[in-house]
Amino acid sequence: MAQASNDSTLNDLFAALLSADGWQLLSTIDPSMVASKDAAWTLNEKLRKEGHDPQVVRAVIAQSELRFKARVKFGPFADSLIFTPAGLEQATRLTIAGLHAQRFTKAGATHVADLGCGIGTDSIALASAGLQVTAVEKDETTAAATTLNLMPFENATVIHGGAEETDLAGIDGVWLDPARRTDVAGSTRRLFDPEAFSPPLSFVEKLVDSGLDVGVKLGPGLPHEAIPANAESVWISDHGSVIEACLWFGKLKRENVARAALVIDKDGAHELTSDVAAKNDPAAEVGELAAHIYEPDGAVIRSHLISKLLESTGGHLLDEHIAYFTHEEQIATPFARGYKVLAVHDYNVKKLRSWVKANGISTLDIKKRGVDATPEELRKILLAGAPKGAKNRATLMLARIGEKRVAFEVSPH
Repeated sequence: MAQASNDSTLNDLFAALLSADGWQLLSTIDPSMVASKDAAWTLNEKLRKEGHDPQVVRAVIAQSELRFKARVKFGPFADSLIFTPAGLEQATRLTIAGLHAQRFTKAGATHVADLGCGIGTDSIALASAGLQVTAVEKDETTAAATTLNLMPFENATVIHGGAEETDLAGIDGVWLDPARRTDVAGSTRRLFDPEAFSPPLSFVEKLVDSGLDVGVKLGPGLPHEAIPANAESVWISDHGSVIEACLWFGKLKRENVARAALVIDKDGAHELTSDVAAKNDPAAEVGELAAHIYEPDGAVIRSHLISKLLESTGGHLLDEHIAYFTHEEQIATPFARGYKVLAVHDYNVKKLRSWVKANGISTLDIKKRGVDATPEELRKILLAGAPKGAKNRATLMLARIGEKRVAFEVSPH
């Protein structure tokens, strides 16, 4: 019942937003005007005093807040899109959507079905690449938002319907972004079982078996054992945040690439690939601590490509179960962040508090692997021992090496 009420409220807000007054009023609002709760409240009061319908004001404020939040993913382009809360959360960043679209154009696709299109960001990228696009969305309100977002593209059509019931006649490429959340008692819960997605991964495999070229976006926590043998899997991180895993089938799959880590940073895109499944990887070398410690990018860790990274950079793991690796030299790689080792401490809270006090540390960065600790809570405990006037900054990397827990005092490269 709670979900039905939430859906009804969202539909009412969307109807108010699309009214003549709502649409005109939205065009006058800069999303930065609702950058905080206080700012949103002030604007709400102002618009109501000007005589605007309270429901319209509520809808416009809500959409402006979504646009402001969306600037993280879409930059200034967010100000021209229409969002739903769930649609924004799962929406592909436009730069990444552009990379998805390139796969289809390079594979020679002409007409792509975007099944479960959400608010349509992948459809926008596909249409911008000159492809004919059929965008399909089961949720009525989200489909309406997608229709508005795709209005500039004559080569795009939106269908309100389910992915599994869509007629794919004339389609030569399929893109899917399955729903990976479910609603429980009015709140959303993330799903991890690929067969619980909507549509499930088995539906993707049926499309592949029918001869279609298929790409599917999944969460970065995708287990390797769930990846079909005929798929290329790519984990993508954007400026340090692992945002998705993609599976590619048919002509969309590259030759001699079974899995990859795509790392996007200020210098562009960098890729690490392997032609074998993770289970066939050789064991990485394990050795003693050297002068530098490196933390692989999350996409490298998720794709199980640490052994490949060590092949290209040298160095070795500190422990076979921990992603940190060590090297005698300072090396430059987009696939890992490096730190110079300054000292090694036992992981003992009392001793670390004394270390903080003795060194006048007021700012402490904490990273961890294989240690049962919450960096935020541990930071508060350790800094409680900082002396007055402390101004120094330090970084600790916590790790379990064999049966021992240690704290590496390091300096970022």
